[in-house]
Amino acid sequence: MALEAVAQDEAVKKLTRNQVAWRAANEIPDGSFVNLGIGLPTTCANFMPEDREIVLHSENGILGVGPAPAEGEEDPELINASKDPITLVPGGSFFVHSDAFVMIRGGHIDLALLGAFEISADGDLANWTTENPNFPPGVGGAMDLAAGAKQVWVLTDHVTRKGAPKIVNKCSYPLTAQKVVTKIFTDLAVIDVAPDGLVVREMVEGMTLEALQELTEPKLTLAPDCKVLTAPAL
Repeated sequence: MALEAVAQDEAVKKLTRNQVAWRAANEIPDGSFVNLGIGLPTTCANFMPEDREIVLHSENGILGVGPAPAEGEEDPELINASKDPITLVPGGSFFVHSDAFVMIRGGHIDLALLGAFEISADGDLANWTTENPNFPPGVGGAMDLAAGAKQVWVLTDHVTRKGAPKIVNKCSYPLTAQKVVTKIFTDLAVIDVAPDGLVVREMVEGMTLEALQELTEPKLTLAPDCKVLTAPAL
């Protein structure tokens, strides 16, 4: 099933970007210290499970990032690494930018949620440049996070705007880090990067393994307990 067919097939219930963020947020274990990378991952702050204590870290010097403020209540001096307005949870703290990276490089971040241009079958991550001269590269803190966080999850569309797979056998773009990604959340599926290959844990309603495989370069294996990937309307 080509990308055009997926887009036109009303039976395939693709997730919105907010729904991808919601699904990833609800996978985070209780007690985790988590960094939300620039772009889609920062949206996860709006969907943190209320029954878990999860501390969100931002590399511009914040522990205790909360959800986005209501319209009209934004504080221009309170933003995340994406420069989006945020709130601060009770007990949250501010510190110098370099200390934020001490936490990252010291291995104190349990989980980093990052965006990606490409992810390889081995969990290699490419997310800082496409080598397009019209779009300057932006490393940011991604290399530090990919190397320093205990786990790295990726949130991304399953394919590019042109329909090319973003989950590939080998990354064609310069790498951010090698063999660091352990889980991938897309608008079509939740996939584990396991030692023996990619395992599909969840697929959206209307999607089949065969159709998903056509949009993914590496071989996919269906988990025995694979579930339907659903999310509330967001």
